[in-house]
Amino acid sequence: AVFLWSTGGLLIKLTTLDAYQVTFFRSFFAAITVIILTRKDGFKINLFGIFASIVYALTLFLFVWATKKTTAANAIFLQYTAPIYILLFGPFIIGEKFHWRDLITVVVVLFGMSLFFVGRLEITDYQGNIAALCSGVMFGLYIMLLKHPKAEELSPTVTVIYGNLILVAMTASSGIAAIPSLVPLDWFAVIFLGVFQIGISYILYIKGVRGGTRPLDASLIGFVEPLLNPVWVLVFVGERPSQWAVLGGAIIITAIAVHTIKQYSGKQTGALASDT
Repeated sequence: AVFLWSTGGLLIKLTTLDAYQVTFFRSFFAAITVIILTRKDGFKINLFGIFASIVYALTLFLFVWATKKTTAANAIFLQYTAPIYILLFGPFIIGEKFHWRDLITVVVVLFGMSLFFVGRLEITDYQGNIAALCSGVMFGLYIMLLKHPKAEELSPTVTVIYGNLILVAMTASSGIAAIPSLVPLDWFAVIFLGVFQIGISYILYIKGVRGGTRPLDASLIGFVEPLLNPVWVLVFVGERPSQWAVLGGAIIITAIAVHTIKQYSGKQTGALASDT
């Protein structure tokens, strides 16, 4: 699943479509894919699910916008600040406790984020970086909503379905108008993005987590995406992130990985002591 996620930056860069058009086609094919493969789970939704779907939709669109406006490395590294917002707002939304090590991690990640705005940047870089930060906020909020008790009343994939359908409706005019000008590479990119990079990957990730993968393993495997995403773009498109962005991304990923390991190792130690 994470390997498929990591292809997003490359395929978004390869297509000549703008952010609205990419969003329309990707969400259209993603919605169809998830509906077909998870139709047995039903499509029941409530007000909480609608809100979560809107948050999910904003996450997807802001990431596409960010990738079009700045480097793929900036977009994915800044989106992966999502765990920081979970640390900050988790105690208020899902009742998770805040520890001093959480504050240290937040400070370190904020320092890493600041490095993305160092050096010579065009106005589009600033727009893309800000959109990526907002995408990270939405992604963090979406994860917290999935952990909320009210989410247990819904199918795990229903917010993905409705979130993508919301985007299809919002970007329909731009997407439909672009159909006559699509070239084969555009079709390949948007179909792959929708069917595999969003649709099948999400189903695989849910299956892996629910199939017994430890939360620690799932979290650490997730860090493969921001590492591979800019590599694909560098190899196939030749886009090089700035040295400051690479350093900032390394700081962010390292800080979150170290925090995740310490957090779950502490829980496992407590569980072993309890069993004993």
